[in-house]
Amino acid sequence: MSTTLKEQRMNTYLALGVLGGVIAVVCIIGILTFHKETEYLQGQAEVTEYRVSSKVPGRILEFKVQEGQVVRKGDTLAVLEAPEVEAKKAQAEAVEQAAIAQSAKAQHGARSQQIEGAYEMWQKSQVGVEIAEKSFNRISNLYKDGVVSEQKYDEVKAQRDAAIATEKAAKSQYNLALAGAQKEDKEMAAAQVLQAQGVVAEVNSYINETVLTAYSDGEVTEIFPHIGELVGTGAPIMNIAMMDEQWVTFNVREDCLKDFSIGTEFDGYVPAIEKDIRLKVSYMKDLGDYAAWKATKETGQYDLKTFEVRATPLSVSNEVRPGMSVVVKREHRRK
Repeated sequence: MSTTLKEQRMNTYLALGVLGGVIAVVCIIGILTFHKETEYLQGQAEVTEYRVSSKVPGRILEFKVQEGQVVRKGDTLAVLEAPEVEAKKAQAEAVEQAAIAQSAKAQHGARSQQIEGAYEMWQKSQVGVEIAEKSFNRISNLYKDGVVSEQKYDEVKAQRDAAIATEKAAKSQYNLALAGAQKEDKEMAAAQVLQAQGVVAEVNSYINETVLTAYSDGEVTEIFPHIGELVGTGAPIMNIAMMDEQWVTFNVREDCLKDFSIGTEFDGYVPAIEKDIRLKVSYMKDLGDYAAWKATKETGQYDLKTFEVRATPLSVSNEVRPGMSVVVKREHRRK
């Protein structure tokens, strides 16, 4: 009887000990988990985009792509019609041809007929000098003998001097015809050709702008005008998303920034595709006072600013599309 009672007591003590141990474990777990909170931070997937536009105004003649289409660098996207630029090209080419002709004239010099004519004028003036010299010699002898007056002598002398000057001028014209244009004239004509060619090249560059091509690989996300519509200089025509340049942007309160310093890696969950992606923080920027969390002053807290945090995927996934939500699970102790 005493042995049975003793066994019952031992069983009771053992049960109480086990119960106490369970209670202690539960209490310890409760203490460790009671001060922890789970917080979910939601961000959004983004990609780098660039806008396609033209340097010249024109009318949309044709689209070579459509929204959602994948394009490669150099692919033709759209064709514009710009008749004003074509007219300017015709004008520029006409000016170029005129400058080339003027330069050729300066380089080749006078024509053979002009040279021959200048030579004949020189020969004629030489004959005039010979006749004037003979007349002057005869009058000079008569003047010394007192046969003619001094006035007559002066007139013949002036005629001789004029004939000599005419001969010199004719010879200069002949030499000029032989030499052609001056060096400065040739250089100026050549410079005018270069100037005209530059204008033609400029107009051609504008014509090239009427055919819009892709700057890099990407996907057409949006086309703004319709065929036949006029677009101005620099007006956006379409957006191209560079799908290889992805990132996720979060708005993080500054008391949580210790978990998102530059270079930190963490996991994010994409609900749209039900997959996790590995992210690395690459950028951080203060969003300004307008995004501050205002604290209640009575509690002794302080205002907290919001920062934009960007994280890039360690591996690019084609399933992650711009605008998809990315959720980050964050656990921290409750204060």
